[in-house]
Amino acid sequence: MIQSANGDNNTMAIVAGVDFGTLSVRVTLLDSERGPLGTAVAEYPLHRKREDPDFATQSHADHMRNLAKAMRDVLEKCNVAGDKVEAIALDTTGSSVIPVDKNLQPLDEYYLWCDHRAKREAREITEACHRDGIEAIEWCGGVYSHEWGFAKLLHWLRNNPDKRANFASAFEHCDMVAATLAGITDPHKAKRSVCAMGHKWLWNPKWGGFPPQAFLSKLDPLLDGVVNKLSGEYLTSDHLAGHLSEHWAAELGLRAGIPIPVGAFDAHWDAIGAGCRTGDVVNVIGTSTCIIAMQPDISLIPGVCGVVPGSVHPAYAGVEAGLSATGDIFEAIARRAGTTVKSLAQGIEKNRPGQTGLLRLTWDNGDRTVLVNADLAGITIGWNLLTTAQDELFAAIEGTAFHTRIILERMAEHGVPVERVVNAGGIPQNNATLNQIYANVLNKPVVVPDGIPTSLGSGIFAMLAAGLFTTVEEAQDKLCLKYRTYNPDPEAAVIYDKLYRHYRAHYFNFGEGSSESVTMLDTFRELREIAHLSHASSQEALLKA
Repeated sequence: MIQSANGDNNTMAIVAGVDFGTLSVRVTLLDSERGPLGTAVAEYPLHRKREDPDFATQSHADHMRNLAKAMRDVLEKCNVAGDKVEAIALDTTGSSVIPVDKNLQPLDEYYLWCDHRAKREAREITEACHRDGIEAIEWCGGVYSHEWGFAKLLHWLRNNPDKRANFASAFEHCDMVAATLAGITDPHKAKRSVCAMGHKWLWNPKWGGFPPQAFLSKLDPLLDGVVNKLSGEYLTSDHLAGHLSEHWAAELGLRAGIPIPVGAFDAHWDAIGAGCRTGDVVNVIGTSTCIIAMQPDISLIPGVCGVVPGSVHPAYAGVEAGLSATGDIFEAIARRAGTTVKSLAQGIEKNRPGQTGLLRLTWDNGDRTVLVNADLAGITIGWNLLTTAQDELFAAIEGTAFHTRIILERMAEHGVPVERVVNAGGIPQNNATLNQIYANVLNKPVVVPDGIPTSLGSGIFAMLAAGLFTTVEEAQDKLCLKYRTYNPDPEAAVIYDKLYRHYRAHYFNFGEGSSESVTMLDTFRELREIAHLSHASSQEALLKA
């Protein structure tokens, strides 16, 4: 028998796990005995500008309104009374940054993670860090990204002179929502996520928090006083951000006073929800890919987005890497062909490795890891007059797998154990072909949760906040889903090893101007030979059938 957070003795207790994605918020109710009870999703708009493809913002009000809608929908769907929910936890996209005034009210919309306007600012931060010997830059792979907090904040300050006088602080989405739900109106009293600030804001207890204020002021006087403006408690997610306020309890249909743990980024908690332990690497594959791992010790990994203590699991160093676009690339290929990914993908499961004769460098939205270069663009090698959009889609899936292999090899070279690969996120749930290609390219078994783990990680931390489990592992053992396993095909793995040699060479040839041993002519010849053999093998199989 479990004692619930309100003191009643029950055989179960229910919590709410919330996941804010790029286009929607998902709320899942979880029972401490039975696991997930049900999920509801509410969509919100992403604001883009045709004249500025780097622009991507969202409204805090839209987020909160749709959180309330999804919460009420899932309570009704599961026939659960709101006063039975014992805790609520949330994760969000990141780095998604919002400037606020002294009352914690938004001064603008969120600069969403996929807003890429801050390229100049990111380059300036990178150059200044190396010039002044700022250690923090080495812990985020040696390059500061345009997708991260300080770059976005500096871009906003430079481009909104009429709002600067009211600027009191800036918040990551996960911290802003938690503070809002808790009714906090003083930016200095809001709790800050170690996950968000450590991976995206150069924050780490190793050097006392942020880089020195003198360095930031030298970078741009608009950053004067910013360290104080970002001050507050920086905590892992086994601590509380606050308790649900009367106002937001009424909006959500829940009981006031229930605990809200410090939030985190969606990919980090998705990894926990997918069952991540030390030795696992979790590919959270959606519009982009976040690659998450944990390690007992903290060590530098060149080109990897961040190594931050406590960012995934409170007891371990979290490691984050990833691809700037995955599902977005598949969608773009289908859109250019005037169709959908689902329609375009029909039949590709019959393709053999290398059959298309294409090699696809998936930099359509730049490179997040390991080159960390937003100026790179997608390259497809091997087009001929008969190449189809479906061929490009298949090659793009192979390309994302090759890029993932480059990242995993870099992580392994620097001490991150890669014993098991977990494909999480939305795409692996509906794309067995992708999972099998990843297993063949990585030459490792790939496991996929047998169901959607999104918001399950939030539920696990909500369970901890309610005192229903004592450790992350205990909650995972009870709540995480079973797996489907994709084992590598030995023959396919051999072919992909040959193709990977070319992919890796051109990844660094084009990506950083290095001169690897493989020439373009070598690649053209190998692609044609492999494609010819793949077609011949397919024909032979048809004749035997």
